[in-house]
Amino acid sequence: MMMEKMMARSVRLLFAAAGMGAAALPALAQDAPMQRVEITGSSIKRATAETASPVTVINSDELLRSGKATVAEYLQTLTVDGAGSLPTSFGSGFAAGSTAISLRGLGATSTLVLLNGRRMAPYARADDGQKSFTDLSTVPMQIVERIEILKDGASSLYGADAIAGVVNIILRKDFTGLQVRGETGWSRYDDAKQNKASITYGQGDLDEDKYNWVVNAEYSQSDELAASSRKNRDWIGHGDIRPWGYGLPTQYASGYISNGAASPSPTGSLLNPATGQYVSLPGCANFSQATQGDPRGGCVWHQDQFRSMQPEIESLNLYTRGTWQINPNLQAYTELGYSERRSSFTMTPGSTSGTIIFPGANNVPQLINYGSLINMDATHPQNPYGKDVRLRYSMFDVGPSVRNAKNTFNRFVVGLKGNNAGWDWETGYTHSESKLDLAWTNMINMKVLNDALSNPASSLFPYYIGAQAGKNSPALYAALTRTATSHSTTKLDIVDFKATRELPFALPGGNVGLAIGGEHRQEKLNNPSFGGSEDGSINSSYTAAFGDSKVSAVYIEALAPILKSVEVTGALRYDHYDKFNSTTPKLGIKWTPVKTFALRGTYTEGFRAPSAAENNTRSQATGSASVQDPVRCPTNAAGVPTPIAGASQGDCSISISSIKIGNPDLKPEESKGYTLGLVWDPFDGTSLAVDGFKIKRENEINPVSYAEAATRPGAVRNDNNLKDAAGNVIPNSGTLLVVQGAYRNSSFTEVSGVDVEIKQRLRLGEYGKATIGLTWTHIASFLRAESDTLRYQFAGTHGNCDTSNCMGTPKNKLNLTASWDIGAWNFSGTANWRDSMKNIRYEGAPCASQFADGTVAPNGCKLASFTTVDLSTRWNVSKQLTMFASVANVFDKVAPLDPLTYGGMSFNPLDNSGAVGRYFKFGAQYKFF
Repeated sequence: MMMEKMMARSVRLLFAAAGMGAAALPALAQDAPMQRVEITGSSIKRATAETASPVTVINSDELLRSGKATVAEYLQTLTVDGAGSLPTSFGSGFAAGSTAISLRGLGATSTLVLLNGRRMAPYARADDGQKSFTDLSTVPMQIVERIEILKDGASSLYGADAIAGVVNIILRKDFTGLQVRGETGWSRYDDAKQNKASITYGQGDLDEDKYNWVVNAEYSQSDELAASSRKNRDWIGHGDIRPWGYGLPTQYASGYISNGAASPSPTGSLLNPATGQYVSLPGCANFSQATQGDPRGGCVWHQDQFRSMQPEIESLNLYTRGTWQINPNLQAYTELGYSERRSSFTMTPGSTSGTIIFPGANNVPQLINYGSLINMDATHPQNPYGKDVRLRYSMFDVGPSVRNAKNTFNRFVVGLKGNNAGWDWETGYTHSESKLDLAWTNMINMKVLNDALSNPASSLFPYYIGAQAGKNSPALYAALTRTATSHSTTKLDIVDFKATRELPFALPGGNVGLAIGGEHRQEKLNNPSFGGSEDGSINSSYTAAFGDSKVSAVYIEALAPILKSVEVTGALRYDHYDKFNSTTPKLGIKWTPVKTFALRGTYTEGFRAPSAAENNTRSQATGSASVQDPVRCPTNAAGVPTPIAGASQGDCSISISSIKIGNPDLKPEESKGYTLGLVWDPFDGTSLAVDGFKIKRENEINPVSYAEAATRPGAVRNDNNLKDAAGNVIPNSGTLLVVQGAYRNSSFTEVSGVDVEIKQRLRLGEYGKATIGLTWTHIASFLRAESDTLRYQFAGTHGNCDTSNCMGTPKNKLNLTASWDIGAWNFSGTANWRDSMKNIRYEGAPCASQFADGTVAPNGCKLASFTTVDLSTRWNVSKQLTMFASVANVFDKVAPLDPLTYGGMSFNPLDNSGAVGRYFKFGAQYKFF
């Protein structure tokens, strides 16, 4: 990533400005106007882009040169992005079809994303059923002017809920001419194809014509990438990882039989009442693609037989802005935006034995364990036992479920800005709305299924399974399956005002700058669950969130150059919510003892009220993640999880469900953030920025952790209880199914670390010019405290696996960039590196994965580091025509095998380019006038 720091120029401008007294300013304004800019995080315009707050600026050239397909894809390569980020490939998550960034790993809900400095309506389905966030896929990429990332939080201007920081995406406002751009991409396997086209038209010059109007349309399309398409790329996309030393019961495996239990299989497995063991029906070879079978006779299959690795996507983005200079002191503008994105992600077929959760009376969760409820009747033709028996059946005959999402987003802004009586002011009204239509195909009507298997009096009985499914009638399948749908909306309305000026008195370093502002916003969320999930009649648990909130806020900000070399900024914001109030300060200081060196630091406080998904009793969600079962797989004296007699290795990392319910007694989250750093230009063309950071978020709103909930007596288990050495049943020792994870205020999360940015510019004479840059983020600590005694340290580990997609928290991430301009050509390269991680869920925990022989995995319980290199080139053929090409993952590095994450099938979502493989792009841009 190339960082737009401009440190040398900024520090010199600051030094010059600091040396000017009040008497000199009018002459300066008359004879030599100084260009002042507004930087994200402050309302006060200033002559320098370097403020007390660390801000990273990414220009459009860097963005387009990267070869990334979307704004989200680019931002997720940055070192400041962490756990809780939502990649496009995470099609099995709550918010499938969306994308988001998570600054500092504190989650998308603590990262405020703005478009042209204003909020957008959040995605209409909360991530993990809890976290409200802005969907980055609604932002058109080709018309982005720059992206500013404020890395210390912003309590004054944008909102106290920007606890981890702000991402402000700024679109072009002054384009003139007609420009078209097109590009296409494909992997080395000639799949995962992407196509994009855009057209931008603008006319009018504000100075001469007193208006400017720009319109942009962008269309993109990406092919689905099936997991099975990477079956020859080592372990990538494989559900079966036994060839690499792992055991049979891994998270993407099914159909196997264990002691007194079985997972769903395509032939069906029946529980022999005489032995208490499951027996597989015949015909496995007709269904399973597994090359190794099950020693106990199960019909083993793996999810890569069906699942997507990346979804099929089709999107359209439209954006227009009009600006009118009414008179020298008054300007009017309006923005219109529309986005439509359709995605399709293929999952696995449904089964007869799911555990479904839904709200009952007074919203108390109800649970149906269909694995115990649905039996095969004694008279069923495929039942050889003459008694009602349990079965475990994966319904291949029905086919996989396809998760279709259509997300439409619209945004309207109208505003005025001007200058009166020495004040620069701006006011506006914003309305934005997100609509999400979900349609999941081949969902199972569980009541019909029960009748078809268990009720001889039903006209649908018998439902033939496995090898005999061809005997079933179309009418049976019509009754048995349905497409589950939901329609969700979020709406956001904002009225805002801000004004700034220099006060008519000076401090020793110059005039004081002042800004005031306020806003009122109203947000409405209506996210009903799928039809049929409200009573457990389909094979999907209930997930819904409802509510609305109103927030009024005012703020004041001051910039005080108290000495020629010292600049102090202070801000205070007051927010009034429906049930809560907050007053949050922000303080910053910058000392520039010499022209080429400055020290800076900030202190900020944050405040986030509980969301509708968290505090409304009508809101409920059921998530899933893997956990070590403390009963069936305790940790032995050597610190290795070891299954007890009768259990299996699968109990050591078993995927379970967790019920999360809105809690009206929640308190708001509060945070304190600190940064301390320096900017230094030690040599001509060299820029260095080092910033330490620490954020502590208290009264944190979290569900009870999976690890803690698994130890509680209320955990729901199957009835396949184990027996001790004497043959006595061990109570409550069956397979773990569901835990209670209601929202609560935890103690705190504290993350600290260091950001380093280095940039070297080289003048090469007749060989052009070059730039080399390095960006490094180090996470020193990521501590989550549930209570005074229960704490989890995630830095350098694979945790927090309760969050989004279990991508982990590497201690170090680094981007190394180089760019060379010579004549009409540009050549660029980027190396992306992430550190290795311990394959444990938190520091001090046992290894989360084991090989089949019981030893810790992988690589002595460590996920290897990963590095990729991307190259790109651009050729300005003429003033009108530009051609460009890029190669991602030039050396075709394969992502390390990750057996724990559920965000990618046997690879970590952080390493997605290593799963897709070397990727080529080619395109052209033509400007007609």
